[in-house]
Amino acid sequence: MTKRKLNILFAASEVAPFAKTGGLADVASALPKALHKLGHNIKVVMPRYYLINPDNLEKLPAPLGVPMGCMGELWAGVYRSKLPNSDVEIYFIDHENYFGRDGLYDNGYESYNDNGDRFIFFSKAVFQLAKMLNFVPDIFHANDWHTAAIPALLKTRFVHDFAYAASVLTIHNLQHQGIFDKELIKLMEIGWEHYNPFEFESMGNINLLKGGIAMADAVMTVSHKYAQEIQTMEYGFGLQQHIQAHSYKLFGILNGVDYSEWDPSHDKYIAANYTVKDMQGKKICKKDLQKTFNLPQNEDTALIGFVGRFVEQKGIGLIASVINSLLDHNIQIVMLGTGEKWAEDFFNHIAFYRENFGIYIGYSNELAHKIEAGADMFLMPSLFEPCGLNQIYSLKYGTLPIVRATGGLDDTIENFDIERGKGNGFKFYDATPPALLNTVLWAVDTFYNHKKEFKEMQKKAMQEHFSWIDSAKEYEKVYEYALDLLRYKNAP
Repeated sequence: MTKRKLNILFAASEVAPFAKTGGLADVASALPKALHKLGHNIKVVMPRYYLINPDNLEKLPAPLGVPMGCMGELWAGVYRSKLPNSDVEIYFIDHENYFGRDGLYDNGYESYNDNGDRFIFFSKAVFQLAKMLNFVPDIFHANDWHTAAIPALLKTRFVHDFAYAASVLTIHNLQHQGIFDKELIKLMEIGWEHYNPFEFESMGNINLLKGGIAMADAVMTVSHKYAQEIQTMEYGFGLQQHIQAHSYKLFGILNGVDYSEWDPSHDKYIAANYTVKDMQGKKICKKDLQKTFNLPQNEDTALIGFVGRFVEQKGIGLIASVINSLLDHNIQIVMLGTGEKWAEDFFNHIAFYRENFGIYIGYSNELAHKIEAGADMFLMPSLFEPCGLNQIYSLKYGTLPIVRATGGLDDTIENFDIERGKGNGFKFYDATPPALLNTVLWAVDTFYNHKKEFKEMQKKAMQEHFSWIDSAKEYEKVYEYALDLLRYKNAP
């Protein structure tokens, strides 16, 4: 039987390289390209934030009318482009009042107080765009709370326009749920009957992600372990029982990696390319990284890298608590990221008087590549991690991950076992400073005193493969499940 080719409309609040704050943007760029390679007809939609230069986009001539309940019909512009290195079309919804701002979700200090209005407008615009393009999706694929209203809108406000389409919702980070005043229901135009404890109601407010989970035909997370974790009190952020009730349609699919960008054999950002068969270039990359951060250039010194947001989720508090103890050893550490002000100030202060520590506050894609290539080990002590991509990048670069065993980190990293010759990194379980400190020192001891085993582990890590095509094939199965479930519900 020939596999059916699907029409898929993929909606996300951010898509790399156009706008990015986290892993969602990487997935929203890579997954559609992989699905397209499998033969599906997919279109991507995102807001046209004003950091995105319209001069590089094609503007569609007709404006887009978006119904907004008591606010009447609002009008938006539409731009079009293609995802890099692909034929996948991406559309941008342009509305100055909602998206003509410096930030995506906040002003750098606090969230915009009209985020609910902004993303209900965007979610409705997704349907209006499909009608404008005469595109009839089999699947509406929503991502995180920003587009979590789409499953409900599909079953209510737009049900007559797209009666045979199913909805799929991917949870990239359950911590952020989209909680707003209940009056947002009026803008959604889905009916007050959906404001109840089993759908959108949450302690007197509206919870967009909660409602999306209830209304979607299928729900996904970005790793197998995270699908299990979000059903527990520790990781459920108050929605664990709600998710348990919908576990019959919950799937965990590990993110893939775009190896066209993240591969040391052809990485354009690093000082020298290298492969698992010839790793001499990694030594050059290490010296280049040390030079970049003004560290002593010594290839025999253990060098640990960190790239990520300076927030509690990423274990930044754990790192702060042990950083001085680590730097008392023969270890160099470099960090790239931005986030909470206390963390930025704290690590800047450390860099001021520690010659074996370097930091760059901000984000640099080039520097992220240099750290992956030049470091010996990569630190990811996350309190929770739905999937994580940097540990997978690190494997490809022979930079052994040091991770907390949670979510996708636990799924992708096998703990080093010197007796059995197993492992591709180092894991700890308790989210405590002693656990982190001891694990880092264990990894460093392996680097210095078990050089043969360390190099063998590097080579094994570089041969790991996490293809987006493999992940996309799993998404195909979920799409078919959602369509089958929809047909069953609609059967007479």
